[in-house]
Formats: sequence, C-alpha cells, structure tokens
Amino acid sequence: MATDAPVIQTIDLRKTYADVEAVRGLNLRVPASSIYGFLGKNGAGKTTTIKMLLGMVRPSSGEARVFDLPADGADTGVAIRQRTAFVGEDKDLYDGMTVEEMTRFTASFYPKWRRDLEERYLRAFDLPPHRRVKALSRGMRTKLALLLALCRGADLLVLDEPTSGLDPAMTEEVLQALVTHVSRAEATVFFSSHQIAEVEQIADHVAIVDRGRALVSGALDDLRERYRRIQLVFDGDAPQPAFRSPGVERVRRNGRVLSVLSSAGADGLVDEARALNPVSIDVVSVTLKEIFLDTVAGENAVED
Repeated sequence: MATDAPVIQTIDLRKTYADVEAVRGLNLRVPASSIYGFLGKNGAGKTTTIKMLLGMVRPSSGEARVFDLPADGADTGVAIRQRTAFVGEDKDLYDGMTVEEMTRFTASFYPKWRRDLEERYLRAFDLPPHRRVKALSRGMRTKLALLLALCRGADLLVLDEPTSGLDPAMTEEVLQALVTHVSRAEATVFFSSHQIAEVEQIADHVAIVDRGRALVSGALDDLRERYRRIQLVFDGDAPQPAFRSPGVERVRRNGRVLSVLSSAGADGLVDEARALNPVSIDVVSVTLKEIFLDTVAGENAVED
C-alpha cells in the first residue's frame, strides 16, 4: 500500500534546449510502493523528465528529488542510481554475451541481487540462457532488460516505454510481472507510456503530461471519482454558456447537445445546467482515455 512519503518529487521542474521547452513547470509526487503511470503523447517531455530524475540531464530550473535527495547532485545522483533500476527505450545490452553471461555480469555489480527472482523470470519469460543477445527478438530483449532490472533489489524501477514493440501476449507478461514485483518486493514503479490501456490496467497513480507539464495527476481511483461528463440536450441549438462552477475542463457544442467535462464532480454544474432549461441532463463517469483525450486536446475550451 502506498504511503504519503514521495519517492519522486518535482517542483516547477524545467528543461530548455536552445529555444525548445521540453519540460516546463512540471510538478509530480510519486508515493512509495505505488505503480505510477507517466502518460503522454510522444514528445510530451517524458524521456527528458526521466533523464533529469536519474541525473543524466541537469534541469534548467526547478527541483527534482528522488528518495528525498536532489537528483542533480554529484554524490546524491550516485546514491539515487544505486537504489534505482532503469530500463530505457533502447534496452542497452551487450550483443556478444549470452543471456546467462549478461545476467551473471549484471548480477556482479549488485550485492542485493535476487537469484530467486532471476530463476523465476527466466522461466516466466522463457528466456534461453545460452542464446546470444544479438540473436534475441525485440520482445525477448525487452524481457531480458526487465529481468535485469527486477532482480537487482532496487527500491525504484524507472521504465521508459517498457512495452514498446511487444506483441499483446508479451505486453501482458510484462505488465503482470510489474504488478507482482511491487506487491512482493515493496518497490515503486515509475513508468512512462503513451498506451492508455496499459496505464489504466496496472497503475494506481497517474500523471497526464503534455508539452512538458502535468495537466492531470493523482490517484487513479480519485480521478475516476472526480471526473464526470454532463451532457445536455436542448430543443434547438445548444447555447454557449459561461459556467462558473469549479473544475470545468472542456465544453463541446454539437448541434442540440452540450457536453461538459468536469474534474470536480457534477453537482454544481448540474445546478447551473438546469437554469439553461435543457430537455435532458445526463451525468456519466469517464474513462482514463476520455480524460486524456479531452485534457490534452485543450483545457477550458469551448468548441462547436
């Protein structure tokens, strides 16, 4: 169960390359023992954020802390990486080694290496010990990289698009391995993805990022409870109201129908909506996909 102490925290984190703001004012709080989905389109700033958390890139301004240590400090960066396992999109491995050699080589650097987990994941992932890495499929390379991360006894797993290139069966294996690992090892998983269904399947906390900042963040159950869509139908064309209730994220007009996405429940909006004299008012819950699509498309937008 997640605690209130954050394993990762960013405060107004920013990174600029020349005249491009890759990350602009990012605020995150990742609880311990959580599976935190870092959700955004390609180019949303996810990989740059991960590099700053791991001390691979220095922020232009703001603060990034991991295990309550500054991520950009020389000594603290080493301490963070000693407790963190990272799997990037490129899945860096030594092609000339066999699976067994790669495993033994990696294990030699980690005193807390878990041989029991190694044996479990070699079987579960069906990795051939004597096959060279260069002969592995893309999916097998991903599973080997994940095995090397899961077995080193890390307190934090940072994964950048961990299921990229995997078929549905392999994707399911990887996702279930992460869930099992968190429950048994009391580790924290922070994984970036643009696959909404995968995040919704395993994450208990989520941040939706776009153009380098978090549009939505929090416990997934809380988001599901707070977000509602209010759909109004009128006799004629829908009006263009200026709602005063808090939490209005997006308003759409389509002929006789007015659709409002709210992040603060529906009660206040329903009261305002009645004053517009609609023919009907419906309040429906929304999925993470709907939250993502509407918030990334534009905040507080009124569309025809």
